[in-house]
Amino acid sequence: MTKPPTKLKPNEQLTHLHDALGVLGLTELRRALDESLDEPIQDESRLAWLWRLVEPQLRRRVESRAERRVRESKLPVKKTFEAFNFAFQPKLDKDLVMELATLRFLAQGKNVLLAGMSGTGKSHIALALALLGCNANRRVLYTTSADMLARLTMGLADDTLVRALKPYTRAELLVVDEVGLEQVERNEARRSGLMQKVLLPRYNQRRSTVITSNIAWESWGDYLGDHLGATALVDRMVHHSHVINGPSYRDWEHKQEVAADRGADKTKTETAKPIAKPAAPTTSSGARRRAK
Repeated sequence: MTKPPTKLKPNEQLTHLHDALGVLGLTELRRALDESLDEPIQDESRLAWLWRLVEPQLRRRVESRAERRVRESKLPVKKTFEAFNFAFQPKLDKDLVMELATLRFLAQGKNVLLAGMSGTGKSHIALALALLGCNANRRVLYTTSADMLARLTMGLADDTLVRALKPYTRAELLVVDEVGLEQVERNEARRSGLMQKVLLPRYNQRRSTVITSNIAWESWGDYLGDHLGATALVDRMVHHSHVINGPSYRDWEHKQEVAADRGADKTKTETAKPIAKPAAPTTSSGARRRAK
């Protein structure tokens, strides 16, 4: 683009400015400029006017960056804490969960261990933390343990294990979901112990990992097929971790539905009761003798 003449009419200056913003890829700023010229604000300072131009471009840049992080993270679905039902887990430390939502645990190099039966809401919490990490421009990677172990087993088979490990060890936040859920996965874990090749380097490098598990921590020896190694691994993971356990959300939801159904049935029963006939008036024996 050639240098514009020093003296231009206002409409020509605007055209050159539009062209320059287009070359720079600042389309949102160009749109904001047109809006500010069409609807100027009286007594607006220069800094306020400049921020009004820059803010839409900045917001779009942040949103695009977050969207890219989400794509790279391989999140299966977007979950938020606003949509999490804390009512079903009164024993769940909500303050702790909200503290985790600040992502300070990432800066501290701590892990988050979520254990419990299927339906506890642990995957929801893990996915919500991952989404927050993406929005904060952190390198996040989501995987189920079954998928991760399958990929690492393939790398072990074709001698590409070092390369296969890199995405899991380099992520600033790694979410390993559904540990111990599938029997096939457990068999793979017993054969290879590849879980340790991911978690131990992350522990040593103080990189945060979120793990959801359907098996108790003390059962990881059976899961990994290596009681000694599993004990050392779990000890290290728990050492720098926030540990959360909880009851089943589906079980709680079922109980709520049953209670609601019982309440509805009770209401129907009370409504359907026949109206009792009034009792016949009693007549005293003296009255009966006088009537004779």
